[in-house]
Amino acid sequence: MFIMAVAMFKSLWLRRFWPWSLGAGLLLAVVWLQGQRLQIMQSTDAQPLPILQLQDQRDQAQLLLRRRMPTFGYDNMIANWTFLNFLQYFGNMEVRGQLGYRLSPEFFEVIVDRDPRFFMPYLYMSSSISIYSGMPERTVEIMDRGLAVMTPQIPENSYFVWRNKAIDQLLFLGDSEGARQSFEIAADWADQSNDPDVAQLSRQTAAFLAQNPSSREAQISGWIQVATNAVDDITFDLAIERLESLGAEILWAERGSVSVRYRTDDDEATPAD
Repeated sequence: MFIMAVAMFKSLWLRRFWPWSLGAGLLLAVVWLQGQRLQIMQSTDAQPLPILQLQDQRDQAQLLLRRRMPTFGYDNMIANWTFLNFLQYFGNMEVRGQLGYRLSPEFFEVIVDRDPRFFMPYLYMSSSISIYSGMPERTVEIMDRGLAVMTPQIPENSYFVWRNKAIDQLLFLGDSEGARQSFEIAADWADQSNDPDVAQLSRQTAAFLAQNPSSREAQISGWIQVATNAVDDITFDLAIERLESLGAEILWAERGSVSVRYRTDDDEATPAD
């Protein structure tokens, strides 16, 4: 009887407290890893290149583990912590200048696999993977995973993910038809989310591409979005450089806002925001 009571107590304890204990353990493990990472970042200047390369390998191993390990319902927490890790990774310019950004796709694969409706990471994806890592096809592939489970209302502003995908298809992959389709979907989703301005702009860009797959107007529209959503100076400056190379005159530009004027095929000056 005593043995049965102990067995029942253990079973009850496991059902009630095991998830919380596991969650607390995972949280403590993540906090410890963050502390180790911060210590390494604070001593970056003193670290020789082989040590930095070893840390990069450890980061890659941890990301692989996060993709494969059971989460017991804590997917959102792992996605959040991984995004914070990415921000530290992306922002450590001294180390990135030596090692590059090859792990950027790995961070986003963990995030999207664990929480595909987590909107904020998608804003960083094109810059970090397409521009810095030079792998726009990986950007589109990862975005497709998230878009497969999104709806026009969930998450909020999800139509911007379709626009970001269209930008990568147009500017970095040369897939004009794919970009046109993505802009059309972005317009439909923006309509359903009561954002008529984005819907109109997306349809206008899609129309440019339908008339001319290599449309200069569509490329200008795309680079304006890149500049507007830039999360770093290099991406912003690149967008301004490309706009000027396309014949656009920068009327006023600062982080978060770009206004240009350019001439269309019929030689009329056209403002764009």
